[in-house]
Amino acid sequence: MTRTRKPIVPLFAVLFLAGCAMQRYQPSPIVAGATASQFESRTLADDGLRSFEEKNQSPLASWPPRTWNLQTLSLAALYFNPALELARARLARADAATVTAGARPNPTLGLSPGIPSPYLLTLDFAFPIETGGKRGYRIQSARNLDQAARFDLADSAWSVLSGARLALLNYLLASRNLELLRSEEQVRGDQVKILEQIQSAGEIPRLDVDLARIELSKSEVTQRAAEGQSAEAETALAAAIGVPVAGIRGAQFLWPDLDTPPSPESFFSAEIQRDAVLNRLDVRRSLAQYAAAEADLQLEIAKQYPDINIGPGYTFEETHSFFTVGISSVIPVFNRNQGPIAEAEARRKQAAAAFLETQAQVIAKCERALAAYTAALRELAEAESLYQLQQTRLQTVQQAIRAGADNRLSLDGVQIQLSVLAKARLDALGRAQRALGDLEDAVQRPLEHDGVFQIQPESPAINRQSRLY
Repeated sequence: MTRTRKPIVPLFAVLFLAGCAMQRYQPSPIVAGATASQFESRTLADDGLRSFEEKNQSPLASWPPRTWNLQTLSLAALYFNPALELARARLARADAATVTAGARPNPTLGLSPGIPSPYLLTLDFAFPIETGGKRGYRIQSARNLDQAARFDLADSAWSVLSGARLALLNYLLASRNLELLRSEEQVRGDQVKILEQIQSAGEIPRLDVDLARIELSKSEVTQRAAEGQSAEAETALAAAIGVPVAGIRGAQFLWPDLDTPPSPESFFSAEIQRDAVLNRLDVRRSLAQYAAAEADLQLEIAKQYPDINIGPGYTFEETHSFFTVGISSVIPVFNRNQGPIAEAEARRKQAAAAFLETQAQVIAKCERALAAYTAALRELAEAESLYQLQQTRLQTVQQAIRAGADNRLSLDGVQIQLSVLAKARLDALGRAQRALGDLEDAVQRPLEHDGVFQIQPESPAINRQSRLY
């Protein structure tokens, strides 16, 4: 009896040690109410945001800053926006897949006790040996997919930055537009008062006053609509950052170069197209995905060569011990992995076609964005020219009033026309800045002097650990 127990002792020792190394399940529940409360408590004065801002740029003089520019606001978006958490989760899964691909197959242990005789026991121990370099191809494919996930994270980060830029632009434009409409309403109100006085003196018909009042009413209605647009733009800005609207209330936003977008001569179209074709994150991601598809094809071809299982065996029978060495393998008689190889070849062709499609779309988008930006700048220059001419006319009327050669009614008319041209200039500026944003999206790098920083897969600002839940 004691002899039959001796071979079993090492077996249970191995199983016990293996069980000690096992991981345990750690629950991580999500409570909708708690996450909603956490979101509602976010503000731009967050201490974690301060550490993040100072880690990724020069130290700040005060916290929270008196004004938020495009760069500090972009970092806040990278810190808060939940879209990056999803991309980081995909990257973590790709990292885990790399570990899975590099794992070596475990040996197997077989135990065959004698029934009912206790004097018969067989132990089989087998080591699997992969042939054809299969493990290397798996690792290569997983690493390429991991690199693609890193490009996907960087692409998501650029989308967050681009969204924050557009939201800030729309918010500032909406605020300026509202100020112009309020100023115009004051001028039109003053115009109505002057016309009412003139009409009381019997110098003009009542129809002239009524027309001025109608224009004042239109201005008031337009102002109410602009107030709604400004509130909507504020909500969109908060969403682009990843905080509730209350989290940005009271903050002041500054964009020093908003009125002076760069000229097309400051960058060359050939250079922009080259950057778009070679450096865009989705192009590089498609290349990594193609490399993974090629490694998968090599893996399926290597699977034509069967793996080998080799190991010792032990048999105890009636006080006698027997030792054997066994070798086993699959015999590729009925198929040689033709189906998976064909599928892998098709996936490689699909990945190649996807890369070519992405590259063609990038070139077309780049050319279209550059043409739109050039046209928008011409429109802005014309609007600026008309606005300056009206400014000159306003100065002339003001001088005439001081000399007693004109009256306030003429001044109000010129100011109203100036307000109309100012709104046209603001609309042209908005189109130019949006076209510039589209051009930056085409190359996925900043083109203006005071723009956001460039995003790379290794950027520490996007590769931090998940922090939200």
